[in-house]
Amino acid sequence: MHPLRCKAIASARLKNDKVDAAILGQLLRADLLPEAWIAPPAIRQLRALLRHRVQLVRLRTLLRNRIHAVLADYGHDRPAGCWSGPGRAWLASLELPAVSREVMEDGLALTGAVEARIDRLDWEIHQRARCDPRVKILTQLPGVGPFTALVILAEIGDVSRFGSARKLASWAGLTPTVRGSDRVAHYGHISKQGSAWLRWVLCEAAQTAKRSPQFAAGYQAIAQRRGKKIATTAVARKLLTRAWHLLTDAETTAASQPAAAAAARTGTR
Repeated sequence: MHPLRCKAIASARLKNDKVDAAILGQLLRADLLPEAWIAPPAIRQLRALLRHRVQLVRLRTLLRNRIHAVLADYGHDRPAGCWSGPGRAWLASLELPAVSREVMEDGLALTGAVEARIDRLDWEIHQRARCDPRVKILTQLPGVGPFTALVILAEIGDVSRFGSARKLASWAGLTPTVRGSDRVAHYGHISKQGSAWLRWVLCEAAQTAKRSPQFAAGYQAIAQRRGKKIATTAVARKLLTRAWHLLTDAETTAASQPAAAAAARTGTR
């Protein structure tokens, strides 16, 4: 069931296992429990793979930032970068205290170990993206590459369970919260419910999409009125809306092709 929508337990003053179980039994008997969709094992495994890759990239960034902090303590900087062959040679030539040198070398060793695993995951993700025709459809959107497309597909799951793009955006937490009474409604910030990974990857894609001709004018208009962060979130929602239309049209086309082929065979006979 959907935990946030089960208000009978959430708003109860007396809470223990016995009381909660009795309330659940009453709601189940009356068929009033709000159901939640459970992803099949294949989608859960894809989610785990993609999230693991993101966490490794964040760990690599943490290690690199630590090395930059050591360099900044002694006023060293290399605009050309520190992670290529010449950059590593430059780091080795620096004169640093023993402890700082140890911190930097440990960070470089851990960074190399993490990078090897990231490269392996990138190859596996690339193979999965090549085998899924929906990835090619989603990469038509600006700012969406194979990895972003796979994250969108894995987090959404079965797109047919959403009757409209608005419902998908609401599920993803990209729609504003509404507090209304009678004919008066107050709109707040986005709800941030649903998949945090989906919102994150859409906002990352929006950083590139907001410069494309399709979204630039709308982004600038919202940025002048509400600020750049809200404008970027608006672009993320537009990307998700277009993704819903692309995936829905693709499913409709795929479903109609076998029927058309069967009708053609029947007609020829």
